[in-house]
Amino acid sequence: MSSTQRRQRQRRRATILALVVALALVLPFVLPLLSAVAAPAAGTTASGAPAVSATAAGAAPSPAGVTTPAGAMSPAGAAPTPAGAVTAEAPLVVIGTTGVRWQDLSALATPNMWQLTQQGASANMVVRSVRSSTCPADGWLALSAGRRAADVPMEEFGTCRDLPPAREDGAVPGWADYLGAADAASYDATPGLLGDTLAAAGVTSVAVGPGAAVALATSAGTVAGDHTFASTSSARMGAQVAEALPGHALAVIDVGSVRDRNRPLVSVPSATGAPTLPEEPEPAETPTLPAEEAWLLKSPERGLQVAAVDARIGAVLDAVRTTAPAATVLLASLADSGSVALMQMVTAAGPAMPAVPADGALLDTRSTRQPGMVQSTDLTPTVLGMLGVDVPAGLAGAPFSAVEDGRSGPARVAHLVDVNRHAVEIRSLVGPFYSALVLVNLLLYGVVTLGLNRRMLDGTAARLEARGGTTSARMARALRSRRPVPLLRALRTAAVVVGAVPVATYLANLLPWWRADSPGLALYGATVVLAVAVAAVALLGPWRRRLLAPVAVVAGLTAVLLAVDVLTGARLQVSSLMGVQPQVGGRFYGFNNSSFSLFAASTILVAMCLTDPLVRRGRRVWAAAVIAVVGVVATVLDGAPSIGADFGGPPALIPGFLVLGLLAMGVRLTWRRIAVVLAVTAVAAISFSVVDWLRPPSERSHLGRFIETVLDGGLWSVVTRKAAQNLTNLFGSTLTLLAIGGIVLVVMLLTRPLRTARGRDVGGHGSYGWLTGGNTIGRIDRDAVMLRPTLVALGVTFAIAFAVNDSGIVLPAIGTSLAVPLLVAVVTGWLLQHGSVAAPAPASPEMSSSR
Repeated sequence: MSSTQRRQRQRRRATILALVVALALVLPFVLPLLSAVAAPAAGTTASGAPAVSATAAGAAPSPAGVTTPAGAMSPAGAAPTPAGAVTAEAPLVVIGTTGVRWQDLSALATPNMWQLTQQGASANMVVRSVRSSTCPADGWLALSAGRRAADVPMEEFGTCRDLPPAREDGAVPGWADYLGAADAASYDATPGLLGDTLAAAGVTSVAVGPGAAVALATSAGTVAGDHTFASTSSARMGAQVAEALPGHALAVIDVGSVRDRNRPLVSVPSATGAPTLPEEPEPAETPTLPAEEAWLLKSPERGLQVAAVDARIGAVLDAVRTTAPAATVLLASLADSGSVALMQMVTAAGPAMPAVPADGALLDTRSTRQPGMVQSTDLTPTVLGMLGVDVPAGLAGAPFSAVEDGRSGPARVAHLVDVNRHAVEIRSLVGPFYSALVLVNLLLYGVVTLGLNRRMLDGTAARLEARGGTTSARMARALRSRRPVPLLRALRTAAVVVGAVPVATYLANLLPWWRADSPGLALYGATVVLAVAVAAVALLGPWRRRLLAPVAVVAGLTAVLLAVDVLTGARLQVSSLMGVQPQVGGRFYGFNNSSFSLFAASTILVAMCLTDPLVRRGRRVWAAAVIAVVGVVATVLDGAPSIGADFGGPPALIPGFLVLGLLAMGVRLTWRRIAVVLAVTAVAAISFSVVDWLRPPSERSHLGRFIETVLDGGLWSVVTRKAAQNLTNLFGSTLTLLAIGGIVLVVMLLTRPLRTARGRDVGGHGSYGWLTGGNTIGRIDRDAVMLRPTLVALGVTFAIAFAVNDSGIVLPAIGTSLAVPLLVAVVTGWLLQHGSVAAPAPASPEMSSSR
């Protein structure tokens, strides 16, 4: 067969492969487009609002946790309200506070909140706003806007704004500040969206207290419905609610805040001027404390603050039970109590909630897909959904649902406390871990590039000998040793252990390390032990003599573990060293950036291990087919909205696997072929988002919401925000050193011991020739033919991942922490297989110094 015929055959094979891969990537998402357009959206009302489930037949939890038999008449003798319908007779009551966490609750200290949680659906709520900690104004604005929104920065005061009550005309003080802060931020928040939506739908509402006025304000800064101030007296607050609730389908009540020491709320001058305060209560109703207890007004103990909030909640619940026994109650803590971000408590009970067992349940939402964990931005679509109002497009959250967990009320509270403790303990351990990961990898890179350089070793030995002394002489003899086998074995073992650290961090999350007396020691120790165990399996198994065995075991375990984890809810990623921190309010499901980097690197390395024997046997088409299968599976797992839901993953994975497949077939990359690769990538990547966008709004992930943002003209703000974060990470993260070091090491491995080992380094007379025992060993890419294509594929994948993700340099750095140590293991294993155990005699110091 002539060379021209061979080239034509290769072109045909490449074209067929490209078409197969393109169809495999696109068809699974094009077909649902047709069914999504043809089939009506399930789970929505005729107006497009999410359908609300009825409560379990037979009983419906009352606001105070007392069950009311289905079909029972109201005190006025009216006909029973249909289960699940929110009306003025069966209203939705949203009770808001700030700074209350699940560990604050107990049957004795907070009886009212405790009783409500025993039969309702409960969860930890992430209240992350624009900044690292959330002020009360931020929390109420999140309810108002349905997205992250915040007050103006309060660095000048070191704490948060004390919200003043609304004016008599309904104007909310400081509203101009809130609008200005929303415009300055890059989250496309619209303060007043909830109020505007309720007013347009004709929903009767009442706001009690300053925070409630912020939540129900329209975009013009005036309360959408009725409003009144909130008394600090629990008895008076109960009377206010009893008087204000009748005739309203929605009541939002601010029962006050819990604050940390030295973080009191302060009065802040507002752009809207000083408010006109409502009439003060009678002096007899506001008793004063004796002088010896006056300090409590400035810095009350946390327990006293929580007890005061609980007393007001109890008064509200009593008023609701009296005036509207069929009401649905949603109690939520909307903000942090100080400068430390922590998850807050939220619970809901009543007929508008989905079916809840008698012993209660966990709240869930599609924005997190983590039962027992929701976000404050989920409150807006939840409230609108319960009211039967169309949910505006573009909201960041999703409505609440209930998930039965089989726990009793006290056990559920203990579980939620444990989850919060897990999230708190991991936060202080992530920074030191990444610092250690960077240091260990750079140390490994340094040993490979400098510590194995014969000139460097001999020069250091000569300087030690010049210093004199017994210790220096022993160190010099060790450095001049010409027996590389022990060193190479140690280096190979160390490289595999370092490469196993990422997967070990996820495995460690299977253990309840956060409950130990020393959580950091327990987690770090478990990670090291598990990394050593994985390395032992890779190096000591029956496959130990195969060159790519360590890569296959470590990368294969990493890929399988991450795939199984993402298919089962990403539980191992939440609150893990290389996973997500819930308080940050980023990703809760699918692949986060670190997990994607590890998954991308591991799947490409697995494809290398599977196809290397095929290519060496000349079965290039079969090798390309295997790469296509691995690539399609990895891309679908990463990009499917119901699984990985990763927007930036497919644009990086698809070209990486396409390039790997083409190179496996021996096809040379040309500009035309690169253009085809990019075109297939664009079509397949956008398909994920379009498919998600065609689903009902309440079921969309952030992939579909991105399409909404583009259609609404918000693409530029998203791009600028992600670009700014990308640059911040590039110049402000220690992971940049890890990425640079890994790139330098790969170049060194390709240019020195791998490419020129049989040239001037032969015979031990070069920088690295001594590692081969003086043998002519050829090139590693002739024994591992898929090594070079794999490096190209990894480079393509992480270059694109760096460009399209807001985490930027973090992605190639994390991928480097897995891929480069395993490549070091391949190189050292290759040198051990081809080098001679019997080393030549050591060179004299004079010869060493003359080189």
